Amino acid sequence: MKQSLLGRNALLGLLGAIAVLTVVPVATIMPAYAVDDIEGTDAPDLTAVQAKIAAKDYKGALADLRDLAQDNQQADVYNLLGFTLRKTGDFTTALTYYNKALELKPDHKAAREYLGELYVETGQLDKAKENVVLLKKLCPGGCEELEDLEKAVAAAPGATNAAAAKTN
Repeated sequence: MKQSLLGRNALLGLLGAIAVLTVVPVATIMPAYAVDDIEGTDAPDLTAVQAKIAAKDYKGALADLRDLAQDNQQADVYNLLGFTLRKTGDFTTALTYYNKALELKPDHKAAREYLGELYVETGQLDKAKENVVLLKKLCPGGCEELEDLEKAVAAAPGATNAAAAKTN
């Protein structure tokens, strides 16, 4: 009886170890989603890309994003592609990717903000202000994307005053 009890405990211990070893790798390969600017639940893991962007390694982020874009037709990927391209000075291609992001997800606030910032940087304040109006509709109680774009519009050369960003 003692030997069968020992054998049973060993079997239960082995099964428990197998269960733990099966669950831990699955839990560790799940992507860690960053909270800022990632709006889709279907987004691939963009943590490494966002770290490169935060470090202003736009070329490194761009290389990673291009690889991701081959396998993922996803608004967050296209939005960050637009952002990195804009930061490297490629406004034309950035515009294409912002539009792709907004085609997939018309209410993507970060893409709307960054598109507005692209318009500010290219001197198209009227189009930037259109994006302010659209963001006001997306977040009537206010949001960070709206505040950031309003500040960019107000600070733009040619902006008449801070109220210029607050058009309705």
